Amino acid sequence: MLDHVEIQVADPEKSAAFYDAVLAPLGAGRRIEHQQRIGYGPGRPEFWISPVVGPASPSRETHLGFATPGRDAVDAFYAAAVAQGAPVLHQPKVWPQYHDSYYGAFVRDPDGNNVEAFCENPA
Repeated sequence: MLDHVEIQVADPEKSAAFYDAVLAPLGAGRRIEHQQRIGYGPGRPEFWISPVVGPASPSRETHLGFATPGRDAVDAFYAAAVAQGAPVLHQPKVWPQYHDSYYGAFVRDPDGNNVEAFCENPA
């Protein structure tokens, strides 16, 4: 149902460095940079970041889940996030409460958003 998502970030340069690093192992990179907005995707832009406009207002938990082709990509996402200094919420592991093949890792981006990479492939 969703075609694309955009989030606002407090420090565009810091957030761009974070997303450049963690999305590369997932096969996604910068596709468009326009008017202080950056669009990422494997082909066309599906995920966007833009600077906060006006006073920042707190939002509740934002959770972004990026699908990957397999566990190696989840592990590479996690390694890239840790290298960027991202706070770790959950190391890569199987989440049987979702289903037996759900493998994911969760970190916080520079703005505190919960960012997940996951796959639904058997080991």
